[in-house]
Amino acid sequence: MENQIFELQYALDTFYFLICGALVMWMAAGFAMLEAGLVRSKSTTEILTKNIGIFAISCTMYLICGYQLMYGGGWFLSGVTTVGGMDEAVVEAVLSESAEVGFGGESVYSSAADFFFQVVFVATACSIISGAIAERMKLWSFLIFVVVMTGFIYPLEGSWTWNGNSVFGLYTLSYSDYAGSGIVHLAGAAAALAGVLLLGPRRGKYTQDGKSVAIPGANLPLATLGMFILWMGWFGFNGGSTLKLGGIAAANEVANVFLNTNAAAAAGLITALLTARILFGKADLTMAINGALAGLVAITAEPATPTPLLAVIVGAIGGAIVVFSIVGLDKLKVDDPVGAISVHGVVGIWGIFAVLLSNDEATFVGQLVGMLTIFAWVFGISLIVWGLIKVSVGIRVTEQEEYEGVDLSECGMEAYPEFVSSKY
Repeated sequence: MENQIFELQYALDTFYFLICGALVMWMAAGFAMLEAGLVRSKSTTEILTKNIGIFAISCTMYLICGYQLMYGGGWFLSGVTTVGGMDEAVVEAVLSESAEVGFGGESVYSSAADFFFQVVFVATACSIISGAIAERMKLWSFLIFVVVMTGFIYPLEGSWTWNGNSVFGLYTLSYSDYAGSGIVHLAGAAAALAGVLLLGPRRGKYTQDGKSVAIPGANLPLATLGMFILWMGWFGFNGGSTLKLGGIAAANEVANVFLNTNAAAAAGLITALLTARILFGKADLTMAINGALAGLVAITAEPATPTPLLAVIVGAIGGAIVVFSIVGLDKLKVDDPVGAISVHGVVGIWGIFAVLLSNDEATFVGQLVGMLTIFAWVFGISLIVWGLIKVSVGIRVTEQEEYEGVDLSECGMEAYPEFVSSKY
């Protein structure tokens, strides 16, 4: 009977991991649609190429070295699962050491499932970067950076946090980040900020007297679709971070995570829409889209313990923050076409500290050190890597190429040829 219970728990937790991983993988489509909708039509093909390249490179580099740097071991060489194979001898061995392996309360699942779930988080972090540097960066320079980010920068930062390696006292200070407001979202935004600072703004974004010029996206229906895809994928992002489903307590926690995730997103959208109405006098769809994403980022660091009302408050504050952050960064001439640095970075910081509102085990010092360590490491190393790429192969297309659109210069094709070329 114990063997049957173990096999059932193993199968359930592994299957849940895989399904949640598939939902997070679908977020790659959300980022692609969101970014394709918020850039100009002449940059659509390149931004889509970046997004599909991100996912493929992330999966490959994390397989080659990233997973080993972050968690150790070499699962793909030996094929050993987290708790061993399912033959009778191994089951009996596991049951005899249940306290050590976690049976009877902790999750038990295939390490292949763990890898799949972790790798889609890596791709999510890199997807944040592509939107912020859109419309003026060389495609291959960006893909070179993705190789370093997914194979080295992100895995080491993740090993200090989710794997519990005590670096700078991070783990001993009880840094808490349930699904990655800091570990994933702030990290992606920090890398994006480093790239944007070296890259500079798009041509024509700012006038000589310093005023900002609005550059509207080409396809807001596509951007809206991207938001809803991301919203849906976030249930796997946060829900899967429970790491198990078997058992009444775990099932209740998963349900709370789903509920709070959805509540925060809705509150973020509503608050951003109202904030934009007050500031601009109009309902701003792009701010509403980013408000929903901000609510999701804000609740990601702790979606399990808040009450639904507190989740609404956390998401609402995130929705307000993102509007002021986008406006503020624009005044500082930090050109972010999709608002990624504000959504994932500034609001990610709020999410890290919002943990203190409901998690009694979290400490202010622990959250502060965790946030500073993640930002300093990712921003600092990213700045070096972007700088090396800039002095070697360059990171920015020419002014003429930018004017004509990076679709032609970088990809040799247009996303909407019948609208911009006379030959069709």
